[in-house]
Amino acid sequence: MLLVAAFAVTAGGVTALGVNALVKGMDSLLPDARRISTFNRPGTVTILSADGEVLQKLGPATREKVASGQMPELVKEAFIAAEDRRFYQHNGIDPTGIARAMLRNLRQGSVEEGASTITQQLARTVFLSQDRTLIRKLKEAALAGKLERQLSKQQILEQYLNYVYLGSSAYGVADAAWIYFSKTPDQLTLPEAAMIAGLPPAPSVYSPLVNPELALQRRSVVLERMAQAGFIDAGELADARATPLELKPALPKYWNSRAPFFTGWVAQELPKVLSAEQLEVGGLTIRSSLNQAWQEEGQKVIDASAYGGLEGALVTVEPGTGLVRAMVGGKDFNRSQFNRATQALRSPGSTFKLFVYLAALKAGMKPEDTVVDAKRCFAGYCPKNFSDRYLGRVSLATALQNSLNTVAVSLLQQVGFDKVIATAQSLGITRELGRFYPMALGAYEQTVLDMTTAYAAVINRGVFVPATPFEEINGPNGELLWSRRVDGDKGRRAVNSDIADAMVWMLERVVSGGTGGAASLAGRPVAGKTGTSEGARDLWFIGGIPQLTTGIWLGYDNNRKTGSDSGSAAAAWGRYMAVVVKDLPVKQFAPKPVLTGTFKPTRAARSTFQQGRPSDLPTPGEDRRRPEPSQTPPPSERGSDLPPLPDLPTLPPPSRPPQERQPSPEPLPTPEPAPAPVAPSFPVAPPPVAPPPPVAPPPVP
Repeated sequence: MLLVAAFAVTAGGVTALGVNALVKGMDSLLPDARRISTFNRPGTVTILSADGEVLQKLGPATREKVASGQMPELVKEAFIAAEDRRFYQHNGIDPTGIARAMLRNLRQGSVEEGASTITQQLARTVFLSQDRTLIRKLKEAALAGKLERQLSKQQILEQYLNYVYLGSSAYGVADAAWIYFSKTPDQLTLPEAAMIAGLPPAPSVYSPLVNPELALQRRSVVLERMAQAGFIDAGELADARATPLELKPALPKYWNSRAPFFTGWVAQELPKVLSAEQLEVGGLTIRSSLNQAWQEEGQKVIDASAYGGLEGALVTVEPGTGLVRAMVGGKDFNRSQFNRATQALRSPGSTFKLFVYLAALKAGMKPEDTVVDAKRCFAGYCPKNFSDRYLGRVSLATALQNSLNTVAVSLLQQVGFDKVIATAQSLGITRELGRFYPMALGAYEQTVLDMTTAYAAVINRGVFVPATPFEEINGPNGELLWSRRVDGDKGRRAVNSDIADAMVWMLERVVSGGTGGAASLAGRPVAGKTGTSEGARDLWFIGGIPQLTTGIWLGYDNNRKTGSDSGSAAAAWGRYMAVVVKDLPVKQFAPKPVLTGTFKPTRAARSTFQQGRPSDLPTPGEDRRRPEPSQTPPPSERGSDLPPLPDLPTLPPPSRPPQERQPSPEPLPTPEPAPAPVAPSFPVAPPPVAPPPPVAPPPVP
């Protein structure tokens, strides 16, 4: 008998070891249950601000979770009674429940009760599909056992209640409480909790927003089961049954974006950094560059500055990283989804002079070199200054400070079209530019984003970094798919640092004593440039401090005259930046460098010099430094940057709203595009870009 007992013990031990080994072997083939804490549904896209606040959730998203230990007991009891009465007794699979469900279904002649436990449902939701196959059921049972071994009952129940689909785009109890009753889970009453607990078997059928009568019937079933389980008494059952639905529907939280123009741009940029396969799988969490507080301030400033029917746009870029910290594309996204920061093509006016002066500095000129500001024509094109006033001989720095148009066009002639165009292209200007003199005054349209990014590169001491909305992108299981620090564009040198520093010094003078005075910030250096198109149809100010560059545009969508001037854009910039910079340390721009280059005008400029116009141009290599006449600069450009011109060339891009700028003898209208859906869809591929048409010259007045 001792031998038999010893044998039995040994056999039992061997069997136990074998079963344990088998279980461990199977577990190794199954997913780790602890991944549930980072679960993202396929197809879901969550966009976060730079500090981790949710901006928007798209797709089958669990928009809000109940924190561990905070799930109300009433909600837990309702779901246990409705879905898994023996939840605390079984180990993932409930044979008793299976037998009971089979017997009930046979009696009724239809499927009246399911046999899947809460643990099985959680395993199916997170790790498996909804396919009704034997293989899937076997995997589900195995995963349920592993969940029970790796997680506590409390963890399993809380995760299930956070992820279960409850109809009407509600994923989890928190979503359902908000969507159906505009409440948080801890505010739910007994009949409300019972109604929500009755949804999992057929969410679209039992939804009270779809079938209120069926929802009431299903609620009664759940209440009866709660009474049978001892969770409520007869009086509570009767009172709950007699309570009407009392719905108070609400949109899912984070359905609407907190920064819709910005998140719409995120949708367009996403295919540039992720593959088509990654976009299709979804489950993405995007930590964006947006500073939500700055974004809200920018929207306030645009709303206040674009009075009446005026519209506006604002972009703030971090020069050293290209991160877009704020983007406002208009006053009201619900009224018009057209993003005027990234899609609207507008004449940049004198802000385009940045490229002309940079090209002149690169060619060997210096801020102190003098030129003549006087009436003259260039191949039949005759630019004018504001009030038809001319300052005579002035330095380049003073010419920019006062936004003198004749000097800008003269510099374009001396430096040459190709060098100016190459400078603009090196700073991210991709639209084709024609070799015509009105280009110097902003005749060729650009976007606010592109122009602001170009200025940011100059403030970044000549290093161009493309604008981006992304910091990091994580996949469905929390894995890092893309990081700006690892995968992002590190930038490239577009302008020599000394040239860029000299340009910034000149732009500082525009603010400290020129047309951009309204943009000055107390105790801080500011460098920037105003811009006004013909008829004051476009009002600009683009400028920055060492840490940030911001561009602002104001105008009408239909291209009407504004009746204002670029000083209003500069003032809006000043109001916005005064708030934004409060928590930023004061930094100084690099000191003005000593440039030593030698300038040689183009052949066209030399020809003009040889034909009897020596006062207009310095001879090659000559540095005419004379005391400048004492002139009071105009307080603002007041629509003076671009002299009266016929309509500028029509170069419609794919993003321009339909029928924009139709031929007309009057200023050309820009009708608003047809409204798009409020929430951008993912994945979104950028539209195919057709080859640009040949660039035509602006007609000569």
